[in-house]
Amino acid sequence: MKDKSKKIQEKAPKVHPDLAGFEMNIDSFGQITSTLNRDALNAFLDKEMPDDKKLNPKNDEGK
Repeated sequence: MKDKSKKIQEKAPKVHPDLAGFEMNIDSFGQITSTLNRDALNAFLDKEMPDDKKLNPKNDEGK
């Protein structure tokens, strides 16, 4: 049986190269802190994530 007192080594998750070094933490008051500027993160998401509204427009002609 393995010794449970050994700590599991935490590996850094694989991330997109543009987000290298990005960390996000929540303190005891519930305040979110991150190592990346919020505007830079939003710019990355705008560039990388598709906009569902543009891809699947609702058909309002039937109303």
